[in-house]
Amino acid sequence: MEDTTANVIAIATVINLIVLIIVSRIIFRLTEPFFLILGASIAAIFAVIGFYFIRRNNHTRRRKLETIIASEGKELRIEYSFLRKVAGLPTKFRFKELEQATENWKYLIGKGASGSVFKGVLIDGTEVAVKRIQHGEERGEKEFRSEIAAIASVQHVNLVRLIGYCIQNNNLHFLVYDFIPNGGLSNWIFTSSSSVINNNFTGCLSWKQRLNVAIDVAKALAYLHHDCRSKVLHLDVKPENILLDTNYNAIVSDFGISKLMKRDDSRILTSMRGTRGYIAPEWLLGSGISEKSDVFSYGIVLLELIGGRRSVKAINVDGDGARRKYRYEYFPQIVTEKLKSGTIMEVVDQRMLDLEQTGQIDEDEVKKLVHVALWCIQHKPRRRPSMVEVVKWLEGRTTVEEPPETTMMVVDLLSIAKGEDGGWHNRNKKRKPGVVARVASQINGCLPLVGNNVSTSRSKSFTYSMSIISPR
Repeated sequence: MEDTTANVIAIATVINLIVLIIVSRIIFRLTEPFFLILGASIAAIFAVIGFYFIRRNNHTRRRKLETIIASEGKELRIEYSFLRKVAGLPTKFRFKELEQATENWKYLIGKGASGSVFKGVLIDGTEVAVKRIQHGEERGEKEFRSEIAAIASVQHVNLVRLIGYCIQNNNLHFLVYDFIPNGGLSNWIFTSSSSVINNNFTGCLSWKQRLNVAIDVAKALAYLHHDCRSKVLHLDVKPENILLDTNYNAIVSDFGISKLMKRDDSRILTSMRGTRGYIAPEWLLGSGISEKSDVFSYGIVLLELIGGRRSVKAINVDGDGARRKYRYEYFPQIVTEKLKSGTIMEVVDQRMLDLEQTGQIDEDEVKKLVHVALWCIQHKPRRRPSMVEVVKWLEGRTTVEEPPETTMMVVDLLSIAKGEDGGWHNRNKKRKPGVVARVASQINGCLPLVGNNVSTSRSKSFTYSMSIISPR
Protein backbone atom coordinates (compact mmCIF):
# COMPACT_ATOMS: atom_id res chain seq x y z
CA MET A 1 0.00 0.00 0.00
CA GLU A 2 2.83 2.40 0.86
CA ASP A 3 4.66 1.58 -2.40
CA THR A 4 1.54 2.33 -4.49
CA THR A 5 1.08 5.71 -2.78
CA ALA A 6 4.71 6.66 -3.43
CA ASN A 7 4.36 5.81 -7.12
CA VAL A 8 1.22 7.95 -7.48
CA ILE A 9 2.91 10.90 -5.77
CA ALA A 10 5.97 10.63 -8.05
CA ILE A 11 3.87 10.59 -11.23
CA ALA A 12 1.70 13.50 -10.02
CA THR A 13 4.82 15.53 -9.24
CA VAL A 14 6.20 15.01 -12.75
CA ILE A 15 2.89 16.09 -14.34
CA ASN A 16 2.68 19.17 -12.11
CA LEU A 17 6.19 20.24 -13.07
CA ILE A 18 5.42 19.93 -16.77
CA VAL A 19 2.23 21.96 -16.38
CA LEU A 20 4.12 24.57 -14.34
CA ILE A 21 6.73 25.02 -17.11
CA ILE A 22 4.09 25.47 -19.82
CA VAL A 23 2.04 27.94 -17.75
CA SER A 24 5.14 29.96 -16.83
CA ARG A 25 6.22 30.20 -20.46
CA ILE A 26 2.80 31.45 -21.62
CA ILE A 27 2.09 33.94 -18.81
CA PHE A 28 5.51 35.42 -18.16
CA ARG A 29 7.03 35.03 -21.64
CA LEU A 30 10.36 34.53 -20.00
CA THR A 31 13.52 33.76 -21.84
CA GLU A 32 16.52 33.27 -19.62
CA PRO A 33 14.48 32.66 -16.44
CA PHE A 34 12.46 30.23 -18.44
CA PHE A 35 15.54 28.18 -19.30
CA LEU A 36 16.64 28.27 -15.68
CA ILE A 37 13.26 27.02 -14.56
CA LEU A 38 13.24 24.48 -17.37
CA GLY A 39 16.66 23.16 -16.40
CA ALA A 40 15.71 22.92 -12.74
CA SER A 41 12.43 21.27 -13.64
CA ILE A 42 14.07 18.73 -15.89
CA ALA A 43 16.60 17.94 -13.18
CA ALA A 44 13.79 17.53 -10.68
CA ILE A 45 11.87 15.34 -13.10
CA PHE A 46 14.85 13.07 -13.66
CA ALA A 47 15.49 12.97 -9.92
CA VAL A 48 11.92 11.92 -9.23
CA ILE A 49 11.96 9.37 -12.05
CA GLY A 50 15.31 8.02 -10.83
CA PHE A 51 13.99 7.79 -7.27
CA TYR A 52 10.90 5.97 -8.53
CA PHE A 53 12.83 3.35 -10.51
CA ILE A 54 15.38 2.80 -7.75
CA ARG A 55 12.60 2.33 -5.21
CA ARG A 56 10.72 0.00 -7.53
CA ASN A 57 13.85 -2.04 -8.21
CA ASN A 58 14.63 -2.33 -4.49
CA HIS A 59 11.05 -3.35 -3.79
CA THR A 60 11.19 -6.04 -6.49
CA ARG A 61 14.48 -7.41 -5.15
CA ARG A 62 13.12 -7.40 -1.60
CA ARG A 63 10.00 -9.31 -2.68
CA LYS A 64 12.11 -11.92 -4.46
CA LEU A 65 14.39 -12.27 -1.42
CA GLU A 66 11.42 -12.66 0.92
CA THR A 67 9.97 -15.32 -1.38
CA ILE A 68 13.27 -17.22 -1.42
CA ILE A 69 13.64 -16.98 2.36
CA ALA A 70 10.04 -18.09 2.93
CA SER A 71 10.49 -21.01 0.54
CA GLU A 72 13.76 -22.08 2.12
CA GLY A 73 12.29 -21.64 5.59
CA LYS A 74 9.34 -23.83 4.70
CA GLU A 75 11.65 -26.47 3.26
CA LEU A 76 13.80 -26.33 6.38
CA ARG A 77 10.75 -26.67 8.62
CA ILE A 78 9.51 -29.64 6.59
CA GLU A 79 12.97 -31.21 6.65
CA TYR A 80 13.30 -30.57 10.40
CA SER A 81 9.87 -32.06 11.05
CA PHE A 82 10.74 -35.06 8.89
CA LEU A 83 14.06 -35.59 10.65
CA ARG A 84 12.36 -35.36 14.06
CA LYS A 85 9.91 -38.07 13.04
CA VAL A 86 12.64 -40.27 11.59
CA ALA A 87 14.80 -39.83 14.67
CA GLY A 88 11.83 -40.38 16.96
CA LEU A 89 12.33 -37.09 18.76
CA PRO A 90 9.30 -35.97 20.79
CA THR A 91 7.53 -32.75 19.84
CA LYS A 92 6.77 -30.09 22.43
CA PHE A 93 3.05 -29.24 22.24
CA ARG A 94 1.25 -26.23 23.61
CA PHE A 95 -1.47 -26.83 26.18
CA LYS A 96 -4.11 -25.29 23.87
CA GLU A 97 -3.17 -27.76 21.13
CA LEU A 98 -3.78 -30.72 23.42
CA GLU A 99 -6.94 -29.17 24.80
CA GLN A 100 -8.26 -28.81 21.26
CA ALA A 101 -7.11 -32.30 20.24
CA THR A 102 -8.95 -33.94 23.14
CA GLU A 103 -12.03 -31.68 22.83
CA ASN A 104 -11.38 -30.29 26.29
CA TRP A 105 -10.50 -33.70 27.78
CA LYS A 106 -13.78 -35.27 26.71
CA TYR A 107 -12.81 -38.90 26.06
CA LEU A 108 -11.25 -40.62 29.07
CA ILE A 109 -9.92 -44.02 27.96
CA GLY A 110 -7.84 -45.05 30.95
CA LYS A 111 -6.70 -44.19 34.44
CA GLY A 112 -3.69 -45.52 36.30
CA ALA A 113 -1.33 -44.78 39.15
CA SER A 114 0.73 -42.37 37.08
CA GLY A 115 -2.08 -40.45 35.37
CA SER A 116 -5.29 -40.32 33.31
CA VAL A 117 -5.30 -41.03 29.57
CA PHE A 118 -7.51 -39.23 27.02
CA LYS A 119 -8.10 -39.94 23.35
CA GLY A 120 -7.44 -37.08 20.95
CA VAL A 121 -6.88 -36.16 17.31
CA LEU A 122 -4.11 -33.77 16.25
CA ILE A 123 -4.55 -31.12 13.54
CA ASP A 124 -2.99 -33.43 10.93
CA GLY A 125 -5.53 -36.15 11.75
CA THR A 126 -3.21 -38.34 13.84
CA GLU A 127 -5.05 -40.21 16.61
CA VAL A 128 -3.22 -39.93 19.90
CA ALA A 129 -3.49 -40.92 23.54
CA VAL A 130 -2.72 -37.98 25.83
CA LYS A 131 -1.58 -38.91 29.32
CA ARG A 132 -2.14 -36.25 31.97
CA ILE A 133 0.19 -36.52 34.95
CA GLN A 134 -1.14 -34.46 37.83
CA HIS A 135 0.25 -35.26 41.26
CA GLY A 136 2.10 -33.39 43.91
CA GLU A 137 4.90 -31.29 42.46
CA GLU A 138 7.74 -33.67 43.40
CA ARG A 139 6.04 -36.87 42.31
CA GLY A 140 4.62 -35.42 39.10
CA GLU A 141 7.98 -34.06 37.98
CA LYS A 142 9.62 -37.38 38.78
CA GLU A 143 7.03 -39.32 36.80
CA PHE A 144 7.36 -36.96 33.87
CA ARG A 145 11.14 -36.98 33.67
CA SER A 146 11.18 -40.77 34.04
CA GLU A 147 8.81 -41.37 31.13
CA ILE A 148 10.51 -38.84 28.84
CA ALA A 149 13.98 -40.24 29.54
CA ALA A 150 12.88 -43.86 29.15
CA ILE A 151 10.64 -43.69 26.10
CA ALA A 152 12.43 -41.03 24.05
CA SER A 153 15.62 -43.10 24.12
CA VAL A 154 14.09 -46.35 22.83
CA GLN A 155 12.48 -47.34 19.55
CA HIS A 156 10.93 -50.79 19.10
CA VAL A 157 7.94 -52.13 17.21
CA ASN A 158 6.47 -53.54 20.44
CA LEU A 159 6.97 -50.42 22.55
CA VAL A 160 4.54 -47.51 22.55
CA ARG A 161 5.84 -44.51 20.58
CA LEU A 162 6.10 -41.17 22.34
CA ILE A 163 5.00 -38.44 19.92
CA GLY A 164 5.43 -35.44 22.17
CA TYR A 165 4.96 -33.77 25.52
CA CYS A 166 3.70 -30.61 27.19
CA ILE A 167 4.64 -28.81 30.40
CA GLN A 168 1.74 -26.72 31.67
CA ASN A 169 3.09 -25.92 35.14
CA ASN A 170 5.17 -27.46 37.91
CA ASN A 171 2.72 -30.24 38.73
CA LEU A 172 0.78 -30.70 35.47
CA HIS A 173 2.48 -32.47 32.58
CA PHE A 174 1.29 -34.27 29.47
CA LEU A 175 2.70 -37.09 27.36
CA VAL A 176 1.38 -37.71 23.84
CA TYR A 177 1.50 -41.29 22.53
CA ASP A 178 0.33 -43.16 19.48
CA PHE A 179 -3.27 -44.25 19.99
CA ILE A 180 -3.56 -48.06 20.15
CA PRO A 181 -7.15 -48.90 19.10
CA ASN A 182 -7.83 -52.25 20.80
CA GLY A 183 -7.00 -51.10 24.31
CA GLY A 184 -5.34 -53.08 27.09
CA LEU A 185 -4.81 -56.83 27.18
CA SER A 186 -6.90 -56.97 30.36
CA ASN A 187 -9.96 -56.05 28.29
CA TRP A 188 -9.56 -59.24 26.28
CA ILE A 189 -8.57 -61.89 28.82
CA PHE A 190 -10.51 -60.97 31.98
CA THR A 191 -14.26 -61.44 31.55
CA SER A 192 -15.07 -59.51 34.72
CA SER A 193 -13.12 -56.43 33.66
CA SER A 194 -15.35 -53.34 33.78
CA SER A 195 -13.46 -51.92 30.82
CA VAL A 196 -14.82 -54.73 28.65
CA ILE A 197 -18.35 -53.47 29.27
CA ASN A 198 -17.46 -49.81 28.90
CA ASN A 199 -15.58 -50.27 25.63
CA ASN A 200 -17.80 -53.05 24.25
CA PHE A 201 -14.96 -55.54 23.90
CA THR A 202 -16.76 -58.84 23.45
CA GLY A 203 -14.13 -60.91 21.64
CA CYS A 204 -11.83 -63.59 22.96
CA LEU A 205 -8.23 -63.98 21.88
CA SER A 206 -7.38 -67.28 20.22
CA TRP A 207 -4.51 -69.45 21.38
CA LYS A 208 -2.37 -68.30 18.44
CA GLN A 209 -3.07 -64.65 19.27
CA ARG A 210 -2.16 -65.19 22.92
CA LEU A 211 1.07 -66.90 21.96
CA ASN A 212 1.94 -63.98 19.67
CA VAL A 213 1.18 -61.52 22.48
CA ALA A 214 3.48 -63.45 24.81
CA ILE A 215 6.29 -63.34 22.24
CA ASP A 216 5.75 -59.63 21.49
CA VAL A 217 5.94 -58.65 25.16
CA ALA A 218 8.99 -60.85 25.72
CA LYS A 219 10.77 -59.19 22.78
CA ALA A 220 9.93 -55.72 24.09
CA LEU A 221 11.32 -56.48 27.55
CA ALA A 222 14.39 -58.21 26.07
CA TYR A 223 15.07 -55.05 24.09
CA LEU A 224 14.70 -52.83 27.17
CA HIS A 225 16.96 -55.03 29.27
CA HIS A 226 19.69 -55.94 26.79
CA ASP A 227 19.65 -53.87 23.59
CA CYS A 228 19.30 -50.30 24.87
CA ARG A 229 22.37 -48.16 25.48
CA SER A 230 21.07 -47.68 29.02
CA LYS A 231 19.28 -50.65 30.52
CA VAL A 232 15.61 -49.83 31.13
CA LEU A 233 13.55 -51.53 33.82
CA HIS A 234 9.80 -51.29 33.32
CA LEU A 235 8.80 -52.27 36.88
CA ASP A 236 5.05 -52.32 36.23
CA VAL A 237 4.47 -55.13 33.74
CA LYS A 238 0.79 -56.11 33.84
CA PRO A 239 -2.06 -56.71 31.34
CA GLU A 240 -3.33 -53.12 31.67
CA ASN A 241 0.04 -51.87 30.40
CA ILE A 242 0.05 -54.18 27.38
CA LEU A 243 -1.95 -52.69 24.48
CA LEU A 244 -3.22 -54.41 21.34
CA ASP A 245 -3.17 -52.78 17.91
CA THR A 246 -5.57 -53.47 15.03
CA ASN A 247 -3.75 -56.74 14.24
CA TYR A 248 -3.63 -57.75 17.92
CA ASN A 249 0.10 -57.21 18.14
CA ALA A 250 1.21 -56.35 21.67
CA ILE A 251 2.54 -52.88 22.48
CA VAL A 252 4.10 -52.37 25.92
CA SER A 253 3.17 -49.02 27.47
CA ASP A 254 3.35 -46.93 30.66
CA PHE A 255 6.92 -46.29 31.65
CA GLY A 256 5.78 -44.07 34.52
CA ILE A 257 7.97 -45.82 37.07
CA SER A 258 10.81 -46.92 34.80
CA LYS A 259 14.37 -46.95 36.06
CA LEU A 260 17.38 -46.50 33.79
CA MET A 261 20.73 -48.14 34.44
CA LYS A 262 24.01 -47.98 32.53
CA ARG A 263 25.00 -51.10 30.62
CA ASP A 264 27.84 -51.87 33.03
CA ASP A 265 25.92 -50.76 36.11
CA SER A 266 25.83 -53.54 38.70
CA ARG A 267 23.78 -51.58 41.22
CA ILE A 268 20.50 -53.06 42.37
CA LEU A 269 17.70 -50.61 43.06
CA THR A 270 16.11 -50.77 46.48
CA SER A 271 12.93 -48.70 46.13
CA MET A 272 10.00 -49.06 43.77
CA ARG A 273 6.26 -49.28 43.52
CA GLY A 274 4.08 -51.54 41.45
CA THR A 275 0.79 -53.40 41.25
CA ARG A 276 -0.48 -56.04 43.63
CA GLY A 277 -0.02 -59.54 42.28
CA TYR A 278 2.82 -58.62 39.91
CA ILE A 279 5.48 -57.36 42.33
CA ALA A 280 8.56 -59.54 42.71
CA PRO A 281 9.24 -60.45 46.35
CA GLU A 282 12.98 -59.78 46.40
CA TRP A 283 12.84 -56.03 46.96
CA LEU A 284 11.03 -56.65 50.26
CA LEU A 285 13.57 -59.25 51.28
CA GLY A 286 16.60 -56.98 51.20
CA SER A 287 18.07 -58.03 47.85
CA GLY A 288 16.66 -55.10 45.87
CA ILE A 289 15.34 -55.21 42.32
CA SER A 290 16.85 -55.68 38.88
CA GLU A 291 15.67 -56.72 35.40
CA LYS A 292 14.77 -60.07 36.97
CA SER A 293 11.90 -58.26 38.71
CA ASP A 294 10.39 -57.58 35.27
CA VAL A 295 10.90 -61.27 34.45
CA PHE A 296 8.83 -62.20 37.52
CA SER A 297 6.00 -59.87 36.51
CA TYR A 298 6.11 -61.25 32.97
CA GLY A 299 5.72 -64.79 34.33
CA ILE A 300 2.57 -63.79 36.20
CA VAL A 301 1.16 -62.11 33.06
CA LEU A 302 1.93 -65.23 31.00
CA LEU A 303 -0.05 -67.42 33.43
CA GLU A 304 -2.96 -64.96 33.32
CA LEU A 305 -2.79 -65.02 29.53
CA ILE A 306 -3.15 -68.80 29.57
CA GLY A 307 -5.89 -68.97 32.18
CA GLY A 308 -7.85 -65.79 31.46
CA ARG A 309 -7.99 -64.90 35.16
CA ARG A 310 -6.18 -62.81 37.76
CA SER A 311 -3.29 -64.31 39.70
CA VAL A 312 -4.99 -63.40 42.99
CA LYS A 313 -8.74 -63.94 43.06
CA ALA A 314 -11.12 -63.19 45.94
CA ILE A 315 -14.02 -65.62 46.44
CA ASN A 316 -16.92 -64.89 48.78
CA VAL A 317 -17.33 -67.80 51.18
CA ASP A 318 -19.61 -66.44 53.89
CA GLY A 319 -21.54 -63.38 55.08
CA ASP A 320 -23.11 -60.35 53.45
CA GLY A 321 -22.20 -56.67 53.24
CA ALA A 322 -19.52 -55.52 55.67
CA ARG A 323 -19.39 -58.98 57.31
CA ARG A 324 -18.65 -60.74 54.06
CA LYS A 325 -15.72 -63.16 54.25
CA TYR A 326 -13.43 -64.07 51.40
CA ARG A 327 -10.88 -66.66 50.55
CA TYR A 328 -8.16 -65.87 48.05
CA GLU A 329 -6.90 -68.21 45.36
CA TYR A 330 -3.35 -67.84 44.06
CA PHE A 331 -3.42 -68.94 40.43
CA PRO A 332 0.30 -69.84 40.07
CA GLN A 333 -0.09 -72.37 42.88
CA ILE A 334 -3.19 -73.84 41.24
CA VAL A 335 -1.29 -74.16 37.96
CA THR A 336 1.56 -75.94 39.75
CA GLU A 337 -0.84 -78.46 41.28
CA LYS A 338 -2.60 -79.12 37.96
CA LEU A 339 0.75 -79.60 36.24
CA LYS A 340 1.73 -82.22 38.81
CA SER A 341 -1.58 -84.06 38.50
CA GLY A 342 -1.46 -84.13 34.69
CA THR A 343 -4.59 -82.00 34.30
CA ILE A 344 -2.97 -78.82 33.02
CA MET A 345 -5.71 -78.23 30.41
CA GLU A 346 -8.10 -77.47 33.27
CA VAL A 347 -6.39 -74.12 33.86
CA VAL A 348 -6.73 -72.96 30.23
CA ASP A 349 -9.27 -70.17 29.63
CA GLN A 350 -12.60 -71.95 29.09
CA ARG A 351 -13.82 -69.25 26.69
CA MET A 352 -10.90 -69.99 24.42
CA LEU A 353 -11.51 -73.74 24.62
CA ASP A 354 -15.13 -73.18 23.59
CA LEU A 355 -14.07 -71.13 20.57
CA GLU A 356 -11.22 -73.34 19.36
CA GLN A 357 -11.86 -76.51 17.39
CA THR A 358 -11.13 -79.86 19.01
CA GLY A 359 -7.40 -80.47 19.08
CA GLN A 360 -6.64 -76.89 18.06
CA ILE A 361 -4.77 -76.22 21.32
CA ASP A 362 -1.83 -78.57 21.77
CA GLU A 363 -1.41 -79.69 25.37
CA ASP A 364 2.36 -79.89 24.95
CA GLU A 365 2.39 -76.26 23.84
CA VAL A 366 0.36 -75.29 26.90
CA LYS A 367 2.84 -77.14 29.10
CA LYS A 368 5.72 -75.32 27.41
CA LEU A 369 4.22 -71.91 28.18
CA VAL A 370 3.45 -72.97 31.75
CA HIS A 371 7.05 -74.13 32.21
CA VAL A 372 8.31 -70.79 30.88
CA ALA A 373 6.03 -68.91 33.29
CA LEU A 374 7.08 -71.00 36.29
CA TRP A 375 10.75 -70.41 35.47
CA CYS A 376 10.04 -66.68 35.41
CA ILE A 377 8.42 -66.64 38.87
CA GLN A 378 11.16 -68.55 40.65
CA HIS A 379 11.64 -67.30 44.19
CA LYS A 380 15.36 -66.62 43.72
CA PRO A 381 16.08 -64.01 41.02
CA ARG A 382 19.26 -65.76 39.87
CA ARG A 383 17.19 -68.81 38.88
CA ARG A 384 14.97 -66.80 36.60
CA PRO A 385 15.87 -66.67 32.90
CA SER A 386 16.69 -63.52 30.99
CA MET A 387 14.03 -62.22 28.62
CA VAL A 388 16.32 -63.17 25.72
CA GLU A 389 16.12 -66.81 26.88
CA VAL A 390 12.35 -66.50 27.22
CA VAL A 391 12.04 -65.35 23.60
CA LYS A 392 14.10 -68.34 22.43
CA TRP A 393 11.89 -70.72 24.42
CA LEU A 394 8.66 -69.26 23.12
CA GLU A 395 9.84 -69.27 19.50
CA GLY A 396 11.01 -72.87 19.81
CA ARG A 397 14.68 -72.10 19.15
CA THR A 398 15.69 -73.81 22.40
CA THR A 399 13.99 -76.40 24.59
CA VAL A 400 12.62 -75.37 27.96
CA GLU A 401 13.15 -77.84 30.77
CA GLU A 402 10.70 -78.50 33.58
CA PRO A 403 11.26 -75.87 36.30
CA PRO A 404 12.10 -76.82 39.88
CA GLU A 405 9.65 -76.33 42.73
CA THR A 406 9.91 -72.94 44.34
CA THR A 407 8.58 -71.02 47.30
CA MET A 408 5.81 -68.66 46.20
CA MET A 409 5.22 -65.29 47.80
CA VAL A 410 2.22 -63.01 47.49
CA VAL A 411 3.12 -59.37 48.13
CA ASP A 412 0.14 -57.30 49.29
CA LEU A 413 0.34 -53.50 49.08
CA LEU A 414 -3.34 -52.73 49.55
CA SER A 415 -2.95 -50.83 52.80
CA ILE A 416 0.36 -49.08 52.36
CA ALA A 417 1.70 -46.14 50.40
CA LYS A 418 5.04 -44.53 49.68
CA GLY A 419 6.05 -41.78 52.09
CA GLU A 420 8.15 -38.64 51.68
CA ASP A 421 11.24 -40.50 52.87
CA GLY A 422 10.94 -42.94 49.96
CA GLY A 423 9.63 -45.74 52.18
CA TRP A 424 6.28 -47.51 52.36
CA HIS A 425 3.75 -46.58 55.05
CA ASN A 426 0.21 -47.27 56.17
CA ARG A 427 -2.06 -45.68 53.54
CA ASN A 428 -4.65 -44.64 56.15
CA LYS A 429 -3.03 -43.10 59.22
CA LYS A 430 -6.29 -43.36 61.20
CA ARG A 431 -6.15 -47.13 61.06
CA LYS A 432 -4.29 -49.12 63.65
CA PRO A 433 -0.95 -50.63 62.66
CA GLY A 434 -2.52 -54.09 62.87
CA VAL A 435 -4.44 -53.51 59.64
CA VAL A 436 -1.52 -54.83 57.62
CA ALA A 437 -1.33 -57.95 59.71
CA ARG A 438 -5.09 -58.53 59.26
CA VAL A 439 -4.77 -58.18 55.50
CA ALA A 440 -1.89 -60.63 55.53
CA SER A 441 -3.76 -63.08 57.74
CA GLN A 442 -6.72 -62.83 55.41
CA ILE A 443 -4.55 -63.84 52.49
CA ASN A 444 -2.95 -66.61 54.50
CA GLY A 445 -6.27 -68.07 55.61
CA CYS A 446 -7.75 -68.11 52.16
CA LEU A 447 -5.03 -69.81 50.16
CA PRO A 448 -5.96 -73.54 50.19
CA LEU A 449 -2.37 -74.73 50.56
CA VAL A 450 -0.33 -76.68 53.08
CA GLY A 451 2.47 -75.03 55.01
CA ASN A 452 1.36 -71.43 54.56
CA ASN A 453 2.78 -68.77 56.81
CA VAL A 454 2.61 -65.01 56.79
CA SER A 455 5.26 -62.44 57.57
CA THR A 456 4.57 -58.79 58.24
CA SER A 457 7.03 -55.98 58.76
CA ARG A 458 6.70 -52.40 59.94
CA SER A 459 9.64 -50.05 60.28
CA LYS A 460 10.58 -46.43 59.74
CA SER A 461 11.23 -47.06 56.06
CA PHE A 462 8.46 -49.38 54.88
CA THR A 463 5.43 -51.41 55.79
CA TYR A 464 4.26 -54.47 53.91
CA SER A 465 2.65 -57.87 54.19
CA MET A 466 3.55 -61.03 52.42
CA SER A 467 2.14 -64.55 52.25
CA ILE A 468 4.80 -67.24 51.89
CA ILE A 469 3.58 -70.45 50.27
CA SER A 470 5.58 -73.64 50.64
CA PRO A 471 6.04 -75.70 47.47
CA ARG A 472 5.41 -78.93 49.35
